[in-house]
Amino acid sequence: MLQRVAAGEPGAAQECLDTFGNLVWSVVRKMLGRSTDAEDTVQEVFIELWRHAGRFDPAKGNEVQFVATIARRRTVDRVRRRSRGPALEPLHENTGDDPAAGGLSEDASVAAERGDEVARARAALAQLPAARQEVLRMALLGGQTHTEISASTGMPLGTVKTHVRRGLMRLRELLGDDADAETSP
Repeated sequence: MLQRVAAGEPGAAQECLDTFGNLVWSVVRKMLGRSTDAEDTVQEVFIELWRHAGRFDPAKGNEVQFVATIARRRTVDRVRRRSRGPALEPLHENTGDDPAAGGLSEDASVAAERGDEVARARAALAQLPAARQEVLRMALLGGQTHTEISASTGMPLGTVKTHVRRGLMRLRELLGDDADAETSP
């Protein structure tokens, strides 16, 4: 069937949807749990299937395995994107001085501590080469995948992955040294 989809035969895409719809839905739903994300991911899976149906090689496996693998990969990508999103925290009205507590409120001290951590992270990031800074900002702050970064910067995918990995390792070293220095007597 995927070979017919790749050839653009009329009705092949609908037949693919009818045949594999339940499989894709069950794989995606099991991993995501949320119906909105699951629906979007199922749509992405079928778009990818239709675009890349020509990559299916019957000598390497059957169509069910091929479809399930694409569904799983797309779902894992969605989970990763979701986990990279900003953590949302409730806003508290009391963020200033709390006279009853005799100084700064807990919320204000937490905010001040976060501000210090952000400043340390920015300073550490500024010590990296420009290309690594750009890639890390796109990945960590922009939530882009390695593939998306590669496409938007024109860097080869392997280079993007290397910049991210080495950049994170260097940031860990830089921030670890600062943390050790703060706790030393």
